[in-house]
Amino acid sequence: MVESTNTRDILVQLGKKVVQSILNEEFPRLEIPDRSTDNIVFDPEQGQFVLGTTRVMRDSSKIRHVKSFAQLVWVASFAKDLLDASRTSSLRDLYYSSEAFGVKFVDQAESDRIVADLESLSGMAREDFGVFPEEHSSVYGQVTMRYTVPGYLGREVDLTVSPDGLPIGPALMTAEPVKSNAEIVLAVECGGMFARLIETRAWERFKAVLIHLGGQPPRSTRRLMRLLHDRLDLPVYIFTDGDPWGMHIAQVIITGSANAAHIRGLTIPDARWIGVTPEDIVEYSLPCDSMNDADIKRLDELALDSRYTGPEWQQHISGFKDLRRKAEQQAFSRYGMDYVVDTYLADKLA
Repeated sequence: MVESTNTRDILVQLGKKVVQSILNEEFPRLEIPDRSTDNIVFDPEQGQFVLGTTRVMRDSSKIRHVKSFAQLVWVASFAKDLLDASRTSSLRDLYYSSEAFGVKFVDQAESDRIVADLESLSGMAREDFGVFPEEHSSVYGQVTMRYTVPGYLGREVDLTVSPDGLPIGPALMTAEPVKSNAEIVLAVECGGMFARLIETRAWERFKAVLIHLGGQPPRSTRRLMRLLHDRLDLPVYIFTDGDPWGMHIAQVIITGSANAAHIRGLTIPDARWIGVTPEDIVEYSLPCDSMNDADIKRLDELALDSRYTGPEWQQHISGFKDLRRKAEQQAFSRYGMDYVVDTYLADKLA
């Protein structure tokens, strides 16, 4: 991780503000952008969710605010310590580290919320502080990256170095692409499909950087995809299961999530979802399962979501509702192990 002077300065100024209030014999107060759903709006110009103008006050003079105020100050202090030591931490490790300082979180969900409060307050992403989720995404392709983290500064790594792909962690997320023969980014939902595309050398055939999303991708994965898109001018294609959940994985990559409405630089507005669409299920006669009540309910929710107002998305939603069936990426294997590469993706990416 590269130490960000700007990030560190923001944390120091936050600490000085709290200390100065105490020296002035005043209760410290912090004003934070409101992250409640009422203050989250979709900005069509930016193509993503953003926070509105409402703000909330954390006032240490109020008993009900004291705990969350103290938690927030500790998380800021912990983040500064990470930057000073050029270290990183997982969200899980942060949660357990609080025990050593007597900071009580009910569970990790509570500490994760406080981290998000610090992001909103500072205008910086948790990754800038050195705090990351557990990795479960991987990358593979003809790109050389140059590390920027201490101890590995200047070293280069070829993203085809491992047949299993490289995990997308803090070091890779902050690396710089320096050489590439790739022409596209192809993001796939599940690990089995990711492995199949490596084994069949689909990455070479399609000149693709392969990204294993591992379901809903973490922000580090979305940042790396955005980096490859911006720096190497690579179009991004998203291949997921054919159901409302797979469709929404793609939409979050394209337009962002409500949970990250306070963060910029994660979306790829011109990325394209290529399937599995409801039309694909019919056209390719894919083995499929009946949708359950949760699937149908999710489709109803997506139909009303402002991110899905475009005619193409509405057509997909209507198609799934009419079909009431869903199919996995692996369903193409009914026609042979390599059919998904030789026929389906070849047609989609033509």
